[in-house]
Amino acid sequence: MGHPAPIPTPPGTAPAAAPLRDRLTIPVLASGGILMAVMQTVVVPLLPDLPRLTGASAAAVSWTVTATLLAGAVLTPVLGRAGDMYGKRRVLTGALALMTVGSVLCALSSDIGVLIAARALQGAAASVVPLSISILRDELPPERRGSAVALMSSTVGIGAALGLPLAALVVQYADWHTMFWLTSALGALGVAATWWAVKESPVREPGRFDTLGALGLATGLVSLLLGVSQGGTWGWGSPRVLGLFAATVVVLALWWWQQLRAERPLVDLRLVTRPRVGLSHVAALLTGFAFYANSLVTAQLVQAPKATGYGLGLSIVATGLCLLPGGVTMLLFSPLSARISASRGPRITLALGAAVIACGYALRIADSRDLWMIILGATVVATGTTLAYSALPTLILRAVPAGQTASANGVNVLMRTIGQATSSAAVAAVLVHHSSPLGGIPVPTLHGYLLAFAMAGAVALAACAAALTIPGDAPSGGTRRAREAAPGARDEALEGA
Repeated sequence: MGHPAPIPTPPGTAPAAAPLRDRLTIPVLASGGILMAVMQTVVVPLLPDLPRLTGASAAAVSWTVTATLLAGAVLTPVLGRAGDMYGKRRVLTGALALMTVGSVLCALSSDIGVLIAARALQGAAASVVPLSISILRDELPPERRGSAVALMSSTVGIGAALGLPLAALVVQYADWHTMFWLTSALGALGVAATWWAVKESPVREPGRFDTLGALGLATGLVSLLLGVSQGGTWGWGSPRVLGLFAATVVVLALWWWQQLRAERPLVDLRLVTRPRVGLSHVAALLTGFAFYANSLVTAQLVQAPKATGYGLGLSIVATGLCLLPGGVTMLLFSPLSARISASRGPRITLALGAAVIACGYALRIADSRDLWMIILGATVVATGTTLAYSALPTLILRAVPAGQTASANGVNVLMRTIGQATSSAAVAAVLVHHSSPLGGIPVPTLHGYLLAFAMAGAVALAACAAALTIPGDAPSGGTRRAREAAPGARDEALEGA
């Protein structure tokens, strides 16, 4: 892909200011990522009350979370591939529109079936981040790309940290439907802003869409994530769970065979098996596992009754505020991540981030009784997550052709999602196993929480080790500058590899 030579600015002439639309591209894309994360989080404060509000069982209510997880996991690689083929802005706008429609349906109904279907529609927004990162690669010069990609990747944690206290405040002081009307308005604004401020990328990967591959991947992922997310409820040794895992192995094995033989596969497995790409996906899975345990365990720990001897008995609003410093930290540290990646390479940034996550869990193990230490430990984990999550898309961008960036980053986000789902199941299993009765109700013990922290910290160290095994990602000196000056040549070389 050729790039026109830049026209030098005459001496003494100030460069023309970029049009307003161009200057708003990064803020609009970042706001879309934050809104996506907020939309995924807002239902969490409602979960204890939804059975009463909808007349449904607690098991049925849990599907308002599971449906979003499953839909997001399935649609992220599919929409990423569609963006590479048909236009990234077009698919991005469609994903935001589906998210908004889902929010409107949640605002209009109290029927649990409608709510589950609406939350599944909102899962389409999981593709917002990989699509946006791909757009940034296509539209921004190299000197601006790193910081923009780092910010975009951090929006997941920023939005999650903002969404919980926002939703808790609305639920506590207003009708719960108000929360979804608010997110509907924000979603409609996001759709309009994206269509106006974001240019359609000219980089395409033409070909026929691999419908069979999409159906195979969807079936395999639904079997896997359904078994992982419901294992604690149905029983890990139950016929349903074991059957789902067996189906996962069979379906994904057939899907792998089909993808290797497809002319235009949904996922380029030959690219995935390259060490720089494959190890980045492994690190993403492990980092997703380690990161998710932070907010999951912290929320339960600080809300535990004081009668447990360790709990603080905080409200859901106060719990959200405890996690808010981590979101602010993620926003502030994303530029630092870009600078480290530019000077040392993104694999070093990823390894450093995973090590910082492990240090955060060491703090949690040292003291999980004092509120300030809990907030400090959670914030350190969030800082490490910023470094790691910001480096992952940069690794992918440097390792794949321009025409496959959205689909490759979609797979990377999928691996994070699988890691988070596995983390949720593993933490739940640990806490259920280490519980004691309090007023006739089983409550996790402090030892159980500390074991969950130790498990997440160990996985973070495994992510650090995986990052260090990724082959070097950038030469130094003049070679690096030459490569940055000719991104088109680099992409062509990758495509021919």
